[in-house]
Amino acid sequence: MDLITFLVDFLIHLDQYLSLLIQAFGAWTYAILFGVVFCETGLVIMPFLPGDSLLFAAGAFAALGSLDFVALLVTLSLAAIIGDTVNYWIGHYVGPKIFTKKNVRFMNREHLDRAHRFYEKHGGKTIVLARFIPIVRTFAPFVAGIGAMSYRRFIIYNVAGGITWVSIFLSLGYFFGNLPVVKDNFAFVIVAIMLISFMPAVIEVLRRKLKNHSKKSLKDRE
Repeated sequence: MDLITFLVDFLIHLDQYLSLLIQAFGAWTYAILFGVVFCETGLVIMPFLPGDSLLFAAGAFAALGSLDFVALLVTLSLAAIIGDTVNYWIGHYVGPKIFTKKNVRFMNREHLDRAHRFYEKHGGKTIVLARFIPIVRTFAPFVAGIGAMSYRRFIIYNVAGGITWVSIFLSLGYFFGNLPVVKDNFAFVIVAIMLISFMPAVIEVLRRKLKNHSKKSLKDRE
C-alpha cells in the first residue's frame, strides 16, 4: 500500500521530484531517466512506471535550461529502443512457457492477453501504436518476441516507434510545459496526460465488453 501511495504522489508531483533529482544528481539525471524508461519498456513486470508523463516533465525542464533537449532525445530514445529489444528477447525465450500457464507470478495475465489481442488486431503496427498506450506498451514487444514477428521486422517498428514516442512527448513538454497556465496546474496536466494515454485501452475494453454482451443477448434470445 505504501508503494502505491508513493507512486501516486510521485506521478502527481512529478515536476517536484524531477527538480530534486536534477539538483541532487546533476548530469546523472540522464542516467536515472534512462533507467526508468528502460525498465518501463523493457521489463514486463514494471508497466506501472511513468512513461508519457515523465517525458513531458523532462521536456518542460529542458525548456527551463535545467536539462538539454538533444541529450534527452538521444538518451531516452535509446532507452525506449533498447528496452523494447530486451523485452522482445525475454518474450522470445520465456514467452511460450508463460502462455501455457493460467497464473504467472509477478505478471498480470489479463494485461498480457490484452496486448496479444491488440497485436492480433493491428499486426506489426502494434509496436508503434502501443508506445502511446500504457501497459500495452510494456507487453507488446514481449508478445512480438513469442513468435508473432521476426526480429528484423520488429527492430524497424521498434526504432520508429521509440523515436516518435520520445520526440512527441518531449516536444509537448518543451513547448507547453512552462506556459503559466500549465505550470500553475502541473499536477492536473500530468493526470490529464495519464487519463488520455489510458483512454484507448479503456475504450477497447468497453468495446469488447459491449460486444460480448451483445453476443450473450443474442444467444439468450435464441
